[in-house]
Amino acid sequence: MADDHDQVAGQHAGVEPAPPRRRSWKIVAIIVVVLALIAFAANRIAKSGGDRGGGRPPAAVSVGKAATADMPVYVTALGTVQPLVTATVRTQLAGTLFKLLFTEGQIVRQGQVLAQIDPRPYQLALAQAKANLARDTAQLAAAQVDLNRYETLLKQDSIASQQVDTQRATVRQLTGTVAADRAAIGTAELNLNYTAVKSPITGRVGIRQVDIGNYLTPSDTNGIVVVTQLDPIDVGFALPQAQLSDIGHAAGSGAGLPVQALDQNNNKVLVTGRFLTFDNQVDTTTGTVKAKARFDNKGNALFPSQFVNVSMLVNTLHNAVTVPVTAVRHGAPGDFVFVLQKDRTVKLVPVKIGPSANGQVAILSGIAAGTTVVTEGADGLEDGSTVRLPGDKGGPGAGGRGGKGGGGQGRRHRGQGNSAG
Repeated sequence: MADDHDQVAGQHAGVEPAPPRRRSWKIVAIIVVVLALIAFAANRIAKSGGDRGGGRPPAAVSVGKAATADMPVYVTALGTVQPLVTATVRTQLAGTLFKLLFTEGQIVRQGQVLAQIDPRPYQLALAQAKANLARDTAQLAAAQVDLNRYETLLKQDSIASQQVDTQRATVRQLTGTVAADRAAIGTAELNLNYTAVKSPITGRVGIRQVDIGNYLTPSDTNGIVVVTQLDPIDVGFALPQAQLSDIGHAAGSGAGLPVQALDQNNNKVLVTGRFLTFDNQVDTTTGTVKAKARFDNKGNALFPSQFVNVSMLVNTLHNAVTVPVTAVRHGAPGDFVFVLQKDRTVKLVPVKIGPSANGQVAILSGIAAGTTVVTEGADGLEDGSTVRLPGDKGGPGAGGRGGKGGGGQGRRHRGQGNSAG
């Protein structure tokens, strides 16, 4: 019994504790290996440029260099085409319309006959006036003969002087009657000419307002037809009062102000003209002043009451720093660009922009000529982000550095054609 007890005690005392210690060392070794693997993976991610956002690859962007160029400064506005003259053709006397001698939409010349009023009543009035002149002229001649005879008899003291005075008054009266007859003939001839209704200007006729056989009077509101002068033609527009000094200075220098009229999409130049004048006062409700430009319109590119975009060159910035319009963005810092650094990261640089033209925008301050800026692919970039240029090899897991924020929410600056900036 004692031996059995000692054997059991020996088993508990010397053999059983060894296996648990070996298992604990195995667990510690496994934990150390796992931690080493985690540290190795983190080190690889850090070396590959992983960012805080989860290891996204660098953004692919296009870049361009800021350059110097002469930048034209334009003033733009929405304008309305206004003909120099719009004439409503009316008859100047009453009568029945005999003929219409034009086609709707036709180009007519000044003095061209457009309509014919019944001339017969006025022809008869002219004939009557001429007959009255002939009668009164004969009476004047007879009265003049009698006056000459009476004056001879008066010298011989054969008649009373009163009779001579009466005859002299008769001659004067008939002289006035003859003059009135000649005026009546002139009036009748003028009325007869008015039966042929002529165009007062050169231009395009519109839709006729009357039909043959209508009885026309000078008081007709609509008239016969409307004629609109098309060449030359004006464009009226409004400009902010702040631009008056610049435009006035340019106009006074003798250099002239060329003006372009563009289509409603602001893409095609319809015609080129010259600045004409300002109005004599500012509209206090809008802070603008009316202006007018004149254009030669031989090709009829402009049509009365048409809306056009007006672009007027008022100045030129010489040797200005310019970048593509797509490079300028707008966000919380204001207008800014992303400048490419040597380590393939970008830096957010605030800029002050000026006028834009032909896809380029002038940079008044912020960057210098030769600076490389991001032109495409800047959506989502932040200050300090890593980027990839065309031709660079980007592997999976390569990422851009997190930035200081603000740039990723910037909006692209959109140029609006030519502007004053």
